[in-house]
Formats: sequence, structure tokens, C-alpha cells
Amino acid sequence: MNNYLFTSESVTEGHPDKIADLVSDSIAYYLINENESHRAAIETMVSSNMVTIAGEVKTDLMDNKDSIEKLVRETIKKIGYEQENFHWNTLSFKNLIHSQSVDIARSTDNFGAGDQGMMFGYACSENDSFMPSAIYYSHKITKSLSVARHNGQDWMGPDGKAQVTVEYSDVNEPVRISNIICSTQHSEDLKDNPDEVQRRVEKIIKPELNGMFDNNTIFQVNPTGNFITGGPDGDTGVTGRKIIVDTYGGYAPHGGGAFSGKDCTKVDRSGAYMARYLAKNIVASGVSQNATIQLSYAIGVKEPVSLYVYCDGKVRNDISDWIYQNIDLTPLGIIRKFNLFKLDLTETTNYGHFGKDHLAWENTDMVNQLNF
Repeated sequence: MNNYLFTSESVTEGHPDKIADLVSDSIAYYLINENESHRAAIETMVSSNMVTIAGEVKTDLMDNKDSIEKLVRETIKKIGYEQENFHWNTLSFKNLIHSQSVDIARSTDNFGAGDQGMMFGYACSENDSFMPSAIYYSHKITKSLSVARHNGQDWMGPDGKAQVTVEYSDVNEPVRISNIICSTQHSEDLKDNPDEVQRRVEKIIKPELNGMFDNNTIFQVNPTGNFITGGPDGDTGVTGRKIIVDTYGGYAPHGGGAFSGKDCTKVDRSGAYMARYLAKNIVASGVSQNATIQLSYAIGVKEPVSLYVYCDGKVRNDISDWIYQNIDLTPLGIIRKFNLFKLDLTETTNYGHFGKDHLAWENTDMVNQLNF
């Protein structure tokens, strides 16, 4: 087989879309308040010195709108936005959140699925995180940039992104990183010194690459030359626009539903977590080198409409039959298994919802049961 290339991207916590995701997750977590009867579906838009939130909720905490505004401002302050045209203290704020539809509430009060839809999970044997390599290294780069900025490298602004191209010799056999594109917002005093920005960025990110780069790897930093105007002043951000960043970097299918801002009766979130759990356990058990799981649901209905298991190029009905018989795939079953109403949703917002060992759906406690 001839070698081939595959590319994925990640973004930093200060990317406009990720600001929107984090605001939505922060508000949803606050309004859910670990109460299984509460519901939230929060959308956020950020632009030049403004934040607008909207959505539907069922909660006893909506009356205190000042607390929500304070939470939004604190969230943006924590990211580090104190720019002239996007400042946590001076931005304009609009709250358009309203009560959940009675029709939707009727379907989810008894923990039927919060919506129809399909969701996918994926895992592979390429590294210890069981994630595809391109998105794995993209996240490592963007996280390292944010950590460096918070640790004193204040020449960087909050906004940034990375794109990694991995060369493969075969499916799930990464050989090397061929290209890295990294854009990071920087201070104005570096506008005439792109080589210095490149040197500083490479010094931060290269230790994260586990020796996967070589002398032929191409590093491109800030390809436009400068990146001074960043964040929502340079680009509007909206909740749910980084769903590929949140999952598998395009290496596996995506059902189309976003995660951020949603309580876990929304199977866009909880179903995707279960699908990842199943896929990871299949690969960790040694059954296959890669596994793709699809689940689908109907709104208000507890049991999934379908379950599909695809491993190493083959449909595995034997595994799907076993899962049906042994795993609770209802929204409430998933919520209880992963304790999702206790989950701090903001822990999932940045650098992917998968591949982080401390998250419950990354547990491989099922591997000894899979004897196929």
C-alpha cells in the first residue's frame, strides 16, 4: 500500500467558536445544578465586544439573571480576554434564554431521548489515547500554547489554532508528521518579526510531538505573516461550530449534533459518549485495531432505534448483539453509568471530548467481557 496523508485541526480556548462553546457549557452547568429534573440547551454568539446567549431551559435558577451575566464575564476573563474590542468587563451582553417547550419537556421528563439523531464513536490503536493521530497531536499543540500563555508567555493572545498532517503507511499505522500549521495571536511588538514568533512557537510545541517530526517536516507558523487582531473582534464565534475538533478530527463519521450547552438527556452528547466508550473498549480488548459505533434515537423514546458496529473493515453483528443484551443504552442508563449530571461540562469544552483519561466514558472496564 502506498503511503498517504491525513489532516486534522484543533483550536485554542480563545478561538471565537470555543469561547461560545465554553460560555454555553458554563451556563448549562450552572442551570442544571446537578439536578436530574433540570434541562438546558444553550447557544452563544460572540462578536466585537458583545455576547448574546439564547436557548431553552427547565430550571429553578433562571430568575437570577445577574448571576448568569456575571458567570459569562468571569468565563471570558478566565480565558484572558482584555482586548480593546473584546473585554470581559466592557462587552455588551444580551440574554434571550427562555423556558423549554412543553412538547419537548413531555418527551424528556421520563428520560426519553432529548431529540432524534445519530451519533458515532470511534477508537483505534494508534496511541495510548486510542485516538487518531492527527487530532491527537493537534490537541497537544493547542493545549500547549494555552498553557504557555497562562504560565507567563504573555506575548501570545488567546486565539489560535493548529493543523497537523500525518503520513500513514497503512490504516492505523502512522509513520511521521509531514506538516504542521500553527497560528497564534501575538502582541503588536512582534508584527515585524515573524521569524521570532515561529522560533517561540516551535520551542513550545515540538516537545509535544513525541519525536513524530523529522528534518523534512514543514512547520508553518502564522502563514499570513501577522496575527494581531484575534478573538471575536476578528471573527464571530458560535456554539457548536467545532464539532469535528470536538470528536475525531474527521477521521471517523460524525452524526452532526453539537455537544456544548446541552444537558445529557440530549443524546447528541450522551449517546456520543456511550459510542466512544463502546468503541474504545472493543479496541482496548484486542478485538480489532479500530472500531466505529453508530447509535440512533427517536425523540422521547428510551431505547435506541439502531446500533451499528464496524471493526477493521467488517460489520460485527455478533458484537452489536452482545452490546444490546449487556449494556443499557437508554439515555438514563448512559447518564447513570457515567454520572453525567455530576459532570462539570466545562471540563469537556476544549481539546476534545475524547482521549482524556479522567472522563468516565474513557474507562476500559468492559475489556475482559469482550471475548470475540
